[in-house]
Amino acid sequence: MDLSHRFSVPTPVEETWAHFQDIAALAECFPGAQVTSADGDTFAGTVKVKLGPIALVYTGSGTFVDKDDTGHSFRVDAKGKDKRGNGTAGAQVSLSMSDSASGGTDVEVLTDLNITGKPAQFGRGVMQDVSDKLLGQFVNCLEQRLSASDPVAPAESAAPAVDPVVSQEPTPLADAAAAATVGKPVAAPAPAIRPTPVAAPPAQDDALNLGAAVLPVLAKGYWKQGLGGLLVILLVWRVLRR
Repeated sequence: MDLSHRFSVPTPVEETWAHFQDIAALAECFPGAQVTSADGDTFAGTVKVKLGPIALVYTGSGTFVDKDDTGHSFRVDAKGKDKRGNGTAGAQVSLSMSDSASGGTDVEVLTDLNITGKPAQFGRGVMQDVSDKLLGQFVNCLEQRLSASDPVAPAESAAPAVDPVVSQEPTPLADAAAAATVGKPVAAPAPAIRPTPVAAPPAQDDALNLGAAVLPVLAKGYWKQGLGGLLVILLVWRVLRR
């Protein structure tokens, strides 16, 4: 199936293009994806997918078969398979960047996706809507990373603090205070208060929850059919009761 996506980021083309060269950093913005190795134009990684009670782990590799640094475009061929043999996935992804009118970058992504197994039960329309939702999460993460990489203006240098000069000359008041403390026991320091240990938060599952992404799409797109089916079931039930 063919999927098409467009999005924009507020950073210039050159800066956005440079960030896209770090495939491992890009994978961190996609739920469930992890790059395990990268060598030149070839990389390998895994993608964890949850589909209800079913957990799939795809392992595969990808290759940049065409890259144009001047035109800011590339094409990637990627393929993988589930570790338990429940399906395969393959994709040809073409990406191109151009200057936007606002001074940022417009990005277009065209994907030729081929999947088998459990995720293949969803049609193109559902897969397009789900990928749109996932792309929104990816773009939000990408914008945060690009914003964090902007150079920060150096802070104004603060004037060095001048330590006050402490007089070493003995004073009558100091001598009297020292004499008054001679022979008196020194109070023991108060025991240090130990902070209460805070329990660490439970580990979060970083797998791509495809079921959670699909259900809202199905509910939004097919609620009329579902309501009609429910009315038919109620009608049949009443007829059987009579």
